[in-house]
Amino acid sequence: MDRFVIRNPKPREAEDGKDTRRGRTKAATGQATLHSLKRVVVLEDIKRWKCILELPHQTTENLTDALTQLKKKIPSEEVIRSTRIGEAVENLQIHHDTEVSKLAKEVHSQWETFIQEQRCRPTIEVRSDAATEKLRSNARRMLSQALDKEGGDSLAECIEREVFHQSSRLISAPYRRTVRALVFALKHKAEIRTQVTDGHLPVNQLVKSHKKS
Repeated sequence: MDRFVIRNPKPREAEDGKDTRRGRTKAATGQATLHSLKRVVVLEDIKRWKCILELPHQTTENLTDALTQLKKKIPSEEVIRSTRIGEAVENLQIHHDTEVSKLAKEVHSQWETFIQEQRCRPTIEVRSDAATEKLRSNARRMLSQALDKEGGDSLAECIEREVFHQSSRLISAPYRRTVRALVFALKHKAEIRTQVTDGHLPVNQLVKSHKKS
């Protein structure tokens, strides 16, 4: 999606650096990717951030990073409700860390205000195709089994979403190899499995340490 770039038109310039049509000094131009726009929402990102916010024993750094990213987005009311990201943000408003609670309040207030004022404005939502979701579902099932958890476990989901994120949102060879490496480690290395389930080893660090190219 990042290949769709919004390019600001450049004025015709003379050799002295001025616009020959208006006689104005050349202004600096910039570019914005489609994903950087506030109303363009990638559902995968929303669900990944929700996982981070709801995972027990999450680090303050990961929480503030997720909330900071969410503050840059304005999901539609439907997305906020269907993904339950709104509940995850709202619950953190009473977090013991003041920075986390402050950010959660800011995100909640921003979304609430926008929905009340501009409820009918459309949102561009980016979703994965059915084939991709099926492959990812199988990866989560294998991770759940390696963790000795029930299917649909939130920890397994968070791990898979982090693998997908660190694999540039592609079901590629590196994605598959990383999933296999994690399944093996979680299944056969009790120390790693315990560190992850107890929250002593954050999910993003776990994935990074087992990432394959």
